[in-house]
Amino acid sequence: MNRSVPLVLAVALFMENMDSNVISTSLPAIADDLGTSPIALKLALTGYLVSLAVFIPVSGWMADRFGAKRVFRAAIAVFVVGSLACAISNSLTTFVLARSLQGMGGAMMTPVGRLLIIRLTPRNELVSAMAWLSIPAMIGPLAGPPIGGFITTYFTWHWIFIINVPIGILGIWFAGKYLPDTDDLINRKLDWTGFALSGLGMAGVVFGLSVVSLPALPPFVGLGTLFLGIVSSVLYIRHARHRLNPLLDLSLFNNKVFRTSVVGGSIFRLGVGAVPFLLPLMFQVGFGLTPFQSGMLTFTSAIGAVTMKFGARSMFARFGFRNSLAFCALISAGSIALNGFFTPETPYWIIFMALLIGGVGRSLLFTGVNTLGYAEIPNDKTSQATPITAVAQQVSLAIGVAIAGAILEVSTLLQGHELQLSDFHIGFFIIAIISGLAFFSFIRLDPDAGHQLSGRKPRQK
Repeated sequence: MNRSVPLVLAVALFMENMDSNVISTSLPAIADDLGTSPIALKLALTGYLVSLAVFIPVSGWMADRFGAKRVFRAAIAVFVVGSLACAISNSLTTFVLARSLQGMGGAMMTPVGRLLIIRLTPRNELVSAMAWLSIPAMIGPLAGPPIGGFITTYFTWHWIFIINVPIGILGIWFAGKYLPDTDDLINRKLDWTGFALSGLGMAGVVFGLSVVSLPALPPFVGLGTLFLGIVSSVLYIRHARHRLNPLLDLSLFNNKVFRTSVVGGSIFRLGVGAVPFLLPLMFQVGFGLTPFQSGMLTFTSAIGAVTMKFGARSMFARFGFRNSLAFCALISAGSIALNGFFTPETPYWIIFMALLIGGVGRSLLFTGVNTLGYAEIPNDKTSQATPITAVAQQVSLAIGVAIAGAILEVSTLLQGHELQLSDFHIGFFIIAIISGLAFFSFIRLDPDAGHQLSGRKPRQK
């Protein structure tokens, strides 16, 4: 496998994932400098997510129409311009608009980067390529907070965004040098009705869940927007069934392997979305640690994630996708539950080991899910599959954070006290049960599912 291809793509995606997680630690400093409150500034986080949700569905059409390589480089450029706009923002309005511009670039980078990997990598090498590509998604949520705290403490928050400029310029240059042109352009009409409905649907769901879980606006705004998103999504499903070339081809869900990859992966990502929200809060509120100390603890999980990338292909080749994913779902759910037993008296080495094991399990599962979804998808449909998987990821992560926030709210309300350690323990146990349900989705796969990707010999029939 030409490792330069996934590495070039991974660096760009790392920039996006890191940036979106670094900002959460720096919200108080940014808010103080812009003359607003941290609660109001959370609209910037929401604006980024909404922009992702609106433009991810159209990414496949853009790649077909203008070329995946060209769109990927343009996406980096848009992200860099958005980063520079964030750094020079002097008000809440300009900062929110700048973050939304960043989201437009990020919406194209992730699905189009994955599409490039699929088109440029032989199927029997896809597991290894996806292992490299999924590293940013694992490290970003965990490494972001300590890095954000360090930059904000010892420099200024502006450098969080300024540092993206040289990285982005290098990314554009490396992508132009090392990424070959993939295929001929496909000039198909854009499904404008589908674009409007899918944009309203995904943006409404993500915005509604974000407002509910990160209250920067009154709750009725979030609930009303969530309702609008659900209605628009239902309307899109009806629209897609009666259109020849819909923006998102939902007929792909007729394939059991693709359906299991998306549904099982989404169930598991509910936990993945919740853990980066719950764990730093528990360490800071329940343990009394500083943000930097909390970040150094949570970073252990990222070390496990990176380490396991080197053994992903051999594991899937040895045990197959079905057994590996089912096992990883249980192990990862168990590691989430272990967080519910942590107390300030728990030795740090035990916390390190538990988070390390959790990182290994999640890393393997993500690599497998991201690869398996394309096992039986023909090449001419990959541009349809990538935005569907990207939308499912964003929605499931947003739901995970919303569920975690709701659990903490309900727990404190029922017990009649301020937020404390026991509330986090309850949250981890519930999230672990939800994530563990992915096991039942994966175990129903055929034992030979994805054998052409893993290199595992199919059974003799």
